[in-house]
Amino acid sequence: MDNRVNNKGTIGNKGGRPSKSDEVAMIEKLTPMLSKAYEALEKGVEAGDFKFVQLYFNYYAGKPKETRDLNVNQEQPIFYIGEE
Repeated sequence: MDNRVNNKGTIGNKGGRPSKSDEVAMIEKLTPMLSKAYEALEKGVEAGDFKFVQLYFNYYAGKPKETRDLNVNQEQPIFYIGEE
């Protein structure tokens, strides 16, 4: 036997997602500042600051999907046979 049955583990949610009650409490705490946040965002967009405009469009239209170029320009061996 490898004695895994003797491992007790940990109690609680050590590194996972915060509980729903914590999220609700944070939302309730931040709600009074919502109008100030919208005003600051509006001022930044009107000023033409790129970061504000980027943030606005990321939420308004959704963040664009990242694409990666998977074309291989040169053949590379997976492993070498013989000496290097």
